[in-house]
Amino acid sequence: MRIVSFKRINFFVDKHKDSKVALQDWYHKTSKATWNSLKDIKKTFNHADYVGNNRFVFNIKGNQYRLVAIIIFASHKVYIRFIGNHSEYDKTDCRNI
Repeated sequence: MRIVSFKRINFFVDKHKDSKVALQDWYHKTSKATWNSLKDIKKTFNHADYVGNNRFVFNIKGNQYRLVAIIIFASHKVYIRFIGNHSEYDKTDCRNI
């Protein structure tokens, strides 16, 4: 998969140093994957969920953080839309970010 908006990871890691290894792991696994459906994503990240409007949620660092991405299967692109903790995630309408 081609990950677009990698800068969001860098910005988040600058503020949350403890997330670096987990986000690097997510990035590495995602960039090596070839996903065509949620079933494929769950083979890589069994905790991933579909929240609507092409948005998928990933638990990061043992569910301490959440990452929301738009995934376009036809073009194999992943657009990172949000990274944050649970309280930030709970305040966000993930289907519209």
